[in-house]
Amino acid sequence: MHGEGFFSQAFVYLTAAVVSVPVAKRLGLGSVLGYLLAGIAIGPFGLHLVGEEGQDVMRFAEFGVVMMLFLVGLELEPTLLWRLRGPVLGLGGLQVAATTAVVAGFALALGMPGREALAVGLVLSMSSTAIVLQSLAEKGLLKTAAGQSSFAVLLFQDLAVIPILALFPLLGRPGASLGEAGHAPTWVAGLPAWGETLLVLAVVGAVVLGARFLLRPVFRAIAATHLRELFTAAALLLVIGIALLMTRVGLSPALGTFLAGVVLATSEYRHELESDVEPFKGLLLGLFFIAVGASIDFGLVASQPARIAALVALVLVAKGAVLFLLARAFRLGTDQALTFAFALPQVGEFAFVLLSYALQQAVLGSEATGPLVAVVALTMAATPLLMAFGERVVLPRVGTRKKEEREADRIDERSPVIVAGFGRFGSTVGRLLKANGVAATVLDNDSDRVEVLRRLGLKVFYGDATRHDLLHAAGADAARLLVLALDSPEKNLALVETARQHFPHLRILARAADWSDAHALVEAGVENVYRETLDSSLRLGVDALRLVGFRGYRAGRAARTFLRHDEESVRTLAKLRGDRARYFSVARGRIEELEHALLADLEDAADTRDLGWDAESLREEALKSDLGRPAAGPTE
Repeated sequence: MHGEGFFSQAFVYLTAAVVSVPVAKRLGLGSVLGYLLAGIAIGPFGLHLVGEEGQDVMRFAEFGVVMMLFLVGLELEPTLLWRLRGPVLGLGGLQVAATTAVVAGFALALGMPGREALAVGLVLSMSSTAIVLQSLAEKGLLKTAAGQSSFAVLLFQDLAVIPILALFPLLGRPGASLGEAGHAPTWVAGLPAWGETLLVLAVVGAVVLGARFLLRPVFRAIAATHLRELFTAAALLLVIGIALLMTRVGLSPALGTFLAGVVLATSEYRHELESDVEPFKGLLLGLFFIAVGASIDFGLVASQPARIAALVALVLVAKGAVLFLLARAFRLGTDQALTFAFALPQVGEFAFVLLSYALQQAVLGSEATGPLVAVVALTMAATPLLMAFGERVVLPRVGTRKKEEREADRIDERSPVIVAGFGRFGSTVGRLLKANGVAATVLDNDSDRVEVLRRLGLKVFYGDATRHDLLHAAGADAARLLVLALDSPEKNLALVETARQHFPHLRILARAADWSDAHALVEAGVENVYRETLDSSLRLGVDALRLVGFRGYRAGRAARTFLRHDEESVRTLAKLRGDRARYFSVARGRIEELEHALLADLEDAADTRDLGWDAESLREEALKSDLGRPAAGPTE
């Protein structure tokens, strides 16, 4: 029965995760909230599929946090930390310190003791790395000033978890210990204070020195066996062993594994360790968040809705205000500062770890951690809504008003070619035309880019090329070609519609990001469509064929055949986008046709001896002839 109970619980947890996480990600909520929702659904306040045994699962799943911090350490190369020391230590450090001070101040005002108030401030200063980075990446904001600042703050928070975990035992009530929390007795029990300190320092030093000098030869010997499962077992043994060792001296297991990860960050086995530990970390961490969701006391929330709602609002407003003021102090523009403030005010997944540890160490009691777990979960759930509110309501009215009110430049030239968009794609086209004496009128709707390009001596006009009046001012009525190189596929399609309606004589050459964009442009009537990665991919493919033994003329011929067939496929499949079954059927047929065509072409090319245009192949053939035949003679 015990075995059946274990498998039943495993089935419940895995089913909840597999169902809830894809739904949450489809709704833009992220995987962490998906796991939390799964736990809520199967917990005591949902379907009652799990009960008290959820606490045992929580203790098991906390090992996922240990693995996560080991991977965080592996990612933190000392050189990377040194390069980012300014924003990480400056902005990140001030964010944690200022948020902790503000939240602790409110907690003190509400009557909480000083040590507990400090612990609550530290816990609530954390933000969600998973939610923020995913949301910023989906919106294309990671490379902006707000995105880079968010990354710096989140990186510091990940690092700050370690000293916070080390601090919590000092904040605990006298007489509380890990042993009382259900853990094994520690080696430092009964030692004088100086003995505890020496033993702890000795163990930490042993972890650092062992990871630095002992583990590399051990991993080298294991790698020599070429048994992947043995290396995986060694990686797990390392993490579990260090976690047990740190627990025995009364420290957080996460501290030891984090230090080992940092030391191994420069090891040649770093990537192998990451790939081996990552699946276990993902599963256990997901299990941890499910257990957290199942442990949320919705009875408490229902009995105190006004209090919980007020705490959620207080956290979001206080953290948002601190973030905005710090962003302005670090000279971020108003729109970037607002984006930064709306991205990070939630409390993150590390808060669950810290609250669990604070409860174990008797820093906080269950009467405090219960409402805080609910507050953390609700702030995370509010993040997508908060970011959408900032993006659609606040930013258009406050952050970007000045930029939107800028008038388009007055265009004082007429050229046979108009280039819309002068980023990484359009700039190459424009420079090539200019270098060959072909005049082009360049339009771009990114004011910052326009200023930079003008400093480089390039004549670029600011304005939205999709506007009919701006195209007319640029001389579209007399131009011959319109090059579409805008970063947004939607903008490119809008420009096609405007040009087709008002300037039908223009020949349009359009950039496409992928097959989907190419299909849309073909449907819009554009004949000349250029996928931005196609030519560079074919160039790489030609070089790869030559390096594996193909002659240059054969590789080039194969690439031309592939290109011709691929462009025909784009036009053929564009007509079938509405019928998915037929689309994939025809696509499979086109792939088979291409393979047969290339094989047939290869057989025909086998008899070809004309190497005159392939100088490199000619030299290779001549060298082979010189080395292989003693007598001089005609080279094939």
